[in-house]
Formats: sequence, structure tokens, C-alpha cells
Amino acid sequence: MMELGISVYPNHTDINEIVNYVHLAGKYGFKKIFTCLISVADKNMEDVIKDFKTMLCAANEENMEVIADLDPIIFKNLGASIYDLKVFKNIGLDGIRLDLGFSGLEESIMSFNDYNLKVGLNMSNGTKYVDNILSYKANIDNLYGCHNFYPHMYTGLSLEHFIKCSKQFKKLGIRTAAFINSKEAKYGPWPVSEGLCTLEMHRNLPIDVQVKHLLATGLIDDVIIANSFASEEELKILSEMNKEKLIFNVEFNESATNLDKKIVLDEFHYNRGDVSEYMIRSTQSRVKYKDKGFPVVNTPDIKRGDILIDSDLYTRYSGELQIALKDMKNSGKTNVIGRIVDEEVFLLDYIEPWTSFSFRKVES
Repeated sequence: MMELGISVYPNHTDINEIVNYVHLAGKYGFKKIFTCLISVADKNMEDVIKDFKTMLCAANEENMEVIADLDPIIFKNLGASIYDLKVFKNIGLDGIRLDLGFSGLEESIMSFNDYNLKVGLNMSNGTKYVDNILSYKANIDNLYGCHNFYPHMYTGLSLEHFIKCSKQFKKLGIRTAAFINSKEAKYGPWPVSEGLCTLEMHRNLPIDVQVKHLLATGLIDDVIIANSFASEEELKILSEMNKEKLIFNVEFNESATNLDKKIVLDEFHYNRGDVSEYMIRSTQSRVKYKDKGFPVVNTPDIKRGDILIDSDLYTRYSGELQIALKDMKNSGKTNVIGRIVDEEVFLLDYIEPWTSFSFRKVES
């Protein structure tokens, strides 16, 4: 199941605020922490490590795994080598992420470290980097793929490139991670912070929609809030999300009956195997409620994202639930009872044959 994480940046923000944030995230079941050593390379490393250890103590109390971003300069500054990662274990880290990698052989050697530290690899470049590492017979159980995040507006990954890069790691059985953006958070590891996310299309989306999208791709195992500090409300929303099935937020029309709402909210839905390019079809309601009446009530022309239930005029289809994938002319026999919220309509592209899904009513 998908796990959630936060990011914290000691030496950039108050350490007491960071500790409180770690405990708050732990309260809501977050399991991962990402942090960055690269952005503090110009500071006194003794002070840096002191704050890191304070944060890591809080993380340990919450049983949260901590991965730190670093590069070869940090390796040198801390006296680490590819043959000995003890310094990172002594700090209290569970793994390191190599923002700038080595040649492949070095990563393979590090994957066999004596401390079982995870070796995180940059997932966002789209090269044969990971294949090269595996050609050196790396310990795949200690490898971890993690995308970049992008604080500058319009510099995040395109969806096409993101999918290409993620598939490279996923097909190899390597655990994957990507970053999302909190609208409430202000801090990242760098001075520029116009939001902080992996996918550019996520920058202005609600935080739960970002997670739903990554879930729907089936390519990401860990989702990490890149900026800090996310609000308690955001943490709570993500903690309560279904991490295994896509649940659409829906708004009902005034014409929607109690039976319509019951079908939408309470029944189990999955798309038929013989798919249509015009609509997603959940057909079990027409069987279960075949003795109920579905009079014609509201039959405007249909827009992508509309939720539909066929009326009695469609006889054997009466009571069938559908979601419009395209704009369509209404025959006058199909009731439009509501629609998926605008921010989530794009997620319809991820409903494949036999995909299960659900709905949640948006509270007004």
C-alpha cells in the first residue's frame, strides 16, 4: 500500500517547529521523512549534524524512516566513502539519496553496505542509470528510486516524462517515491519556493488530488510532501484517503433522488471489461434495482465528467450508472444527476477495464 511522508529542512527552519511537525505527522500515520544535506553544505557541519540528530530522535519516536539527499561533496565533507557508510548510520539515517550519482559501480558497492541503509537513486533523468547500476550486480533490495522536486514554477516534470522514468524503476521491482506540494507550506531547501512538487501539473492542484493522481498511475509507492510545514488539516485529509482505490469527489444536482445518491455512494462500482470510449459503465445497479422506477427528470446534453443514470425509457439499461468520458448529445432518456469535481475529471483517463472506483459527496 502507498505510504505517506513529509519533508523537513534542519538549519533552514526552527528545530523545535520541525520536531513538533514530525510528531504531528506521526500522529496521522505518516511513515517517511525526506531531508536534505546538500542545501547546508556551506554551513558548519557540526551544527548541521546536531540539528539533524534532534530531528532524527523525534522521527525514531514516531517510527518514521528518514532519507537524506546528498551528493559527492557531502560524502567528502562527512568523511564517508562508498565502502563505509557508517557516518550516515551514526547520524541516525535510514538511507541516503544520491542527487548526483556516481558511475554505477559505486552505487552497487554501497547497496551492500553493512548497515542496511537504503541507497536512493534519482528517478527523474530518464537515462539508463539504474540499468547500469544493476549491471554491476547491485543488491536491489537496498535500492530506492526517488524523483526530484522543483521549486521554480514551470520547471517540474511533464507527465509523459514522469511516466517514462517511473516505469524504468517500477518494472525492475524497485520501490519508488515522488513529491507533492502543500499550498499551506512555505519552506523548502532552497531560497526559491513557488510550490514544491515533482509533476508541474500538480503545482496548483489540491493536495489530495495530487495523491489520487499518483495512486492512479500505479507507478509510485511513497508520496512525500516536499515543502514544510503542511497544515494539520492537509495531513488529516491525506491520512484518511483510501490508498488502494480511486475515490472521486462528486457534486449532486438538485434533481438527484435519494435512490440516485444511494447508487452512487453506497454501491460497489467497477468499469465493464468491454469498454466504451464515450462512458465508464457500472452496470450492477441496473440488476439490483430493476424493480425500481427511474423516471425522466433531468436530461440536458452531457459533458465530460457528468454522472449519469439511465431512465426507464432505456428499459433494460434502467438504473445503470455511467460517467461521461466525452461531451455527448443526450437522447432524452438519460438523467444527469451530478458530476465529478472539475479538478478530478482528468483522473477518468486512469479508469481501465475492470478498474474499481468509488464516489464521495463533497460537503457544501
